[in-house]
Amino acid sequence: MTNTIYQKFQLQPGRAICYSGYREGQYPGGEHPSYEQVLEDLLLLKPHWLYLRMYDVDEHAKTVLEVIRQEKLPFKVMLGAYIEAEMNNFNCPWGGGVYSEEQLQANVDLNSGKIDRLIAWANEYPDIVMSLSVGNEACVEWTDHYVHENSVLEYVRRVKAGAKQPVTFCENYVPWLYKLEKLAAEVDFISIHTYPVWEYKHIDEGLDYTKENYYAVSNKYPDTPVVITEAGWATNSNGRGIDPENVNETYQNIYFEKLEAWTRSEGIMSFFFEAFDEDWKGSPEPLEPEKHWGVFHIDRTPKMAVQKLYAKIRSNTSV
Repeated sequence: MTNTIYQKFQLQPGRAICYSGYREGQYPGGEHPSYEQVLEDLLLLKPHWLYLRMYDVDEHAKTVLEVIRQEKLPFKVMLGAYIEAEMNNFNCPWGGGVYSEEQLQANVDLNSGKIDRLIAWANEYPDIVMSLSVGNEACVEWTDHYVHENSVLEYVRRVKAGAKQPVTFCENYVPWLYKLEKLAAEVDFISIHTYPVWEYKHIDEGLDYTKENYYAVSNKYPDTPVVITEAGWATNSNGRGIDPENVNETYQNIYFEKLEAWTRSEGIMSFFFEAFDEDWKGSPEPLEPEKHWGVFHIDRTPKMAVQKLYAKIRSNTSV
């Protein structure tokens, strides 16, 4: 078995999933899910998931933490601060990543405040927040919110100095292989994202490619646990970046089951991306792939990947 976060931090093994509860008409910076809506989501996830990953220290995350506390739910949360662009990235393939100097400086100030809030909430909810991330996909070459790795390193050090929970940075697997060595030496564990379908892999290649990504990083840093903080398979595509023939509920189900079997056998914490479809993401086109990664539809009905799990609950309650 590989060096794992469960071993290092004496955590209970369990399923992990990325959670963002925005429903139809809701979006970050706009209307957020209500207490009642978050409670409905968490009660739906509670029978099968122990760990939730959340991306920012915003109103939505605060509601989730409060629901878990007030309702005495068993979840443990990886809480993140979504850091915004501090540098221009002219290589962003979809044309984002370019900002005025005034905006970049404003983002530096915004990010500093988010780091402060991440520390504060970690200390306010010590029994719920199990780990902390100082950003998401901010160093990879295609990002539209580029932050230099030296800045990320300073954020990691600030959080480690101010909070007791393990600290990480969530990033695509590639930068860990060639430019994030200093950061890898500072974090308590390394967090990688692996998406075979975004890299034009067929479902028959999916798990093997994920293993290749994971072991490339874990073999480079054998003394540091590696967590998969995003891995998933979309269920629809309009052709933007993903061949529509490579995504459907059957393929998601295959990847979900194979990934779970492998990571469980190896003791690897793996956050499946994601719990619910989010129609605010990407372009307005209904089949935009960014909208279709959930194992539940946006109306909270289960897709094929989790139908068997919930069929067991229904059969048990009907006896």
